[in-house]
Amino acid sequence: MVQLTEDIWNSQDPDRISKACSASTEWRARTMFINGRENIAPFLAIKWKNELGYKIENKYWAHADNRIAISFEYEYHNAAGQWFRAYGNENLEFDANGLMARRYVSINDLPIKETERRL
Repeated sequence: MVQLTEDIWNSQDPDRISKACSASTEWRARTMFINGRENIAPFLAIKWKNELGYKIENKYWAHADNRIAISFEYEYHNAAGQWFRAYGNENLEFDANGLMARRYVSINDLPIKETERRL
C-alpha cells in the first residue's frame, strides 16, 4: 500500500488519484480542506503547477484495520527555480471498497540548494 501510494503520487495524475478516493472523501493538507472526489483533481492540478519537478518517497509508519500512517519526504522547485524538500506525515483511512475516505497530512517545507537534492 505504501509503494502504491508513492507510485500514484509520482505519476502526478490528478484524475488517477481522484479515482482512488471515495465520493465523499475528506482531505486536509497544510491549510487546505478539500471535500468530495470532484475537488481532488483540481486541487492536485494547482499543486503540481506550483510544485515543479515533484518526486516523493514514502515510508511505512503504522497501520490498523482500515488506516495507515506514512512518513514522507518530497522535493520540488518553484517557477523561480528555488528547490524545497518537504517532510511530513500522512494518515489515510479507507472505506469498505478500498477507496480513500480520509487523508490528513502535515507538511513542512525546507528550502534547499539544487545540489542538496536527494530524490
